[in-house]
Amino acid sequence: MRIVVLVKPVPDATGQERLGPDGRLDRSAAPPVLNGNDEYTLEAALRLADSQGAEVTLLAMGPAGSQDALRKGLAMGAARAVLVTDLALAGSCALSTMEVLAAALRAIPFDLVLAGADSADGGGGVVGAGIATLLDLPLVSGAAAIDAAGEAAVRVRRIAGGGEETVEVPLPAVVVGTQLLGEPRYPTLKGIMGARAKEMAVRSLADLGLAPGDVGGAAATTVVLAQRPPAARAAARVVREAPDAAAREIVDLLIARGAI
Repeated sequence: MRIVVLVKPVPDATGQERLGPDGRLDRSAAPPVLNGNDEYTLEAALRLADSQGAEVTLLAMGPAGSQDALRKGLAMGAARAVLVTDLALAGSCALSTMEVLAAALRAIPFDLVLAGADSADGGGGVVGAGIATLLDLPLVSGAAAIDAAGEAAVRVRRIAGGGEETVEVPLPAVVVGTQLLGEPRYPTLKGIMGARAKEMAVRSLADLGLAPGDVGGAAATTVVLAQRPPAARAAARVVREAPDAAAREIVDLLIARGAI
């Protein structure tokens, strides 16, 4: 089984996040790291690799300098990585991201594509579904467990409404995972040392047969019109009375504010 895991280099949340004057995220303000939700789908892929002999490839779209973030995935156990990077991709919307990653996937042999639920810097949660649409592949979302079902299908336990359901999907397919897939493994020292020897292919838009005017910032379907920080929180009111008195005080407060 050949598995491609979609990963995204995102700014480290422990650093300072800020927007530039154009409304875009200033990626120079914090170093890139592997998107947290993508690590859960990578863990699911690596477990399939451990049990089925699957081969795992990372695929990312990001700015130049994203290789260090991808090396964590290689250190965890992925066999190789492909990074699509091009100056014209700055300011890409979700649609452009789908189109670029779909074009890259057309050049990579695969049986299964795994994607995280969303990214820490965008939060749209639509890229996996969009890629499935563009490639005309079956899609399973909300995955909590992924297992092989023979050589040509996978069985997915997914979150559905108020419960769970188990579905079987023929390959090739796209599966969007959740954090219920399991805690990502830590890279071992051996994995970290071996990551730099693994293949890291870099592709441009020209390599994918895409024109800069058709994707990226020049073709963005969404733009930031304005930005402002959230309103400061008002001082909290702490009720420390005995339960009966506290309940009456809270009810009076809610009535005064028109909440009830």
